[in-house]
Amino acid sequence: MARIPQEIIEQIFTTARIEEVIGEFVQLKKSGSNLKGLSPFNNEKTPSFMVSPAKQIFKCFSSGKGGSAVTFLMEMEQMSYPEALRWIAKKYNIEIPDARPQTPEEIEAGNMREAVYLITDVASRFFQGQLLETDSGKAIGLSYLKQRGYTDFTIEKFHLGYSPERSNAFAEYALSNQYSENALIESGISMKNERGWYDRFHGRVIFPIHSVSGRVLGFGGRILSSNTKVAKYLNSPENPIYNKSKVLYGLYQGKQEIMKRDEAFLVEGYTDVISFFQNGVCNVVSSSGTALTERQIGMLKRYTPNITLLFDGDAAGLRASFRGLDMMLEQGVNVRVVSFPEGEDPDSFAKQRTNEELEEFLETNKKDFISFKTAALLQDVAGDPLKFAEMVRDVVGSISKVPDQIGREVFIKEAASILEMEPNSLYEELARLQGLQERQRRKNQAQAPLMEVMPADYSADQKIYGYEQEKKVIHLLISKGTDNMLDADLDEEEVVPVAIANWIVDELEEDHIEFLNPIYARMYNLLADEIEQERIPSMDWWVRQEDQDIVKEVTDALTDKYTLANWKSKDIYLPEEEKTIFTLVKETTMRMKYVHVERKLQALKDYLKMENADYDYYMVQFQKWNSARQIINEKLNRVV
Repeated sequence: MARIPQEIIEQIFTTARIEEVIGEFVQLKKSGSNLKGLSPFNNEKTPSFMVSPAKQIFKCFSSGKGGSAVTFLMEMEQMSYPEALRWIAKKYNIEIPDARPQTPEEIEAGNMREAVYLITDVASRFFQGQLLETDSGKAIGLSYLKQRGYTDFTIEKFHLGYSPERSNAFAEYALSNQYSENALIESGISMKNERGWYDRFHGRVIFPIHSVSGRVLGFGGRILSSNTKVAKYLNSPENPIYNKSKVLYGLYQGKQEIMKRDEAFLVEGYTDVISFFQNGVCNVVSSSGTALTERQIGMLKRYTPNITLLFDGDAAGLRASFRGLDMMLEQGVNVRVVSFPEGEDPDSFAKQRTNEELEEFLETNKKDFISFKTAALLQDVAGDPLKFAEMVRDVVGSISKVPDQIGREVFIKEAASILEMEPNSLYEELARLQGLQERQRRKNQAQAPLMEVMPADYSADQKIYGYEQEKKVIHLLISKGTDNMLDADLDEEEVVPVAIANWIVDELEEDHIEFLNPIYARMYNLLADEIEQERIPSMDWWVRQEDQDIVKEVTDALTDKYTLANWKSKDIYLPEEEKTIFTLVKETTMRMKYVHVERKLQALKDYLKMENADYDYYMVQFQKWNSARQIINEKLNRVV
């Protein structure tokens, strides 16, 4: 793929707003001058994910990840750097010059993940073309979708398609266009046996499964023939880009409405989502027929903590909801349930009602999980005291999943009222369950593998190599490099403002100081090259680097509080920063020089241990560097 011109990259970074990009994936709320939300990388109950619109960076304190809008897309959607830039360009209608098609060699040379992304995207467009542009697609696939009441808008919105009856139609198309055979097989779209190639979804209507950002990850296919020997629905197998436990069907199309309404409806299948969406209820997603997972709940919770489960009216559908209920409760979700009349499901119900009727039904039939679960289980008790006792334990077991004490108190009282029992009995059962859970937690901790023991010489290595001090210098160069300071060591008539980056680089270059940490070395060399061109890199320049290891370090520097604490909030008043910044810069640089001297002394000690070492020469050198260490200690007011 052709490289994006530098001027276009600059335009993308200048135009993009990180809060708008990340806002498509995470619900952000104002927190002072920043925005906060739940981490998209870890399941958490308390927001630790911060976005700074002023600095155009994000920082996830629970996972340690951080960077620019581009970094976020690379981490969240596993995009490459150019792919993330193109995603942002598309969002902001920035035109990028057409790239030449990839050659077969380039496709093969790319990693398998990117090759699978490519072949999956090609397949999605192929299936859409077959549905809308071929006679067989219109006569079979499109007519079926129309019979189900789907409009042209809905078909386009969900990128619905059709895979021809001919068993190798897509494989033949992909191979004739020189796409990778390995990627084709790895994707699971087509397969090969002793009789040749054949397509997994042939003769089916296609439901593309999208990531949160809109990339096609896999497919669901519904058979149109009356053949009872094959599955009605067929899904893509898991592959390098598709993990069914981490995907929610319809989230890409419905995420904005979910955030707007601050509620999500969770249904079971593709057609449930589409029928609700077409009816005007767009805040709906599906687990695509698979068992609900903690990862899926965590994904949805980023957009809203309020989730309503919609289930078929049959008993099996009701019982299937219980496991999902407990997982949601554990993650602190405000969960409600709506069950449909017997013989109805969300798909059929939505098609037969107006938007107003559907909205009213959903609102009036919502039940909290205790009312729902208790009513469902009571139907099976039928006066049997043993079954009743087991049902009570089951209900209290769900209440024990609620993370906050107040919530548990409310639900215990509600359950006691519904079951016509004394609350104390339920409290006793709750205490018993919590005791069991605590003992299990301790047992798991005891059985957990011991933490890896660091090598005995780790601290010595850190002291010798001074990576922590290198980090402090680099962080200072990033966060304060463009600021000016006054050199307090000069006479008053000689004092002129000097950029901090210029002062530090001059000091380090004069003594030939080196950075041993590879990332810090790359960062310092980039900075030195810019200063040589009489340019001092700004924070924006640092954030726009293609090397994401550098961008992460930049983010750490811009969210690091080691330079100045908020003492004013504690009624402790320190000198203004401009009056103390020279001392901070000088001492940080001097400590870096001290690290350099320590490295030299350690190297000389190692030389002196070698056989046939020139002892006299190395002792002279050792005394020279030892004198330098003493001078630095004096300047740092250290007593040695």
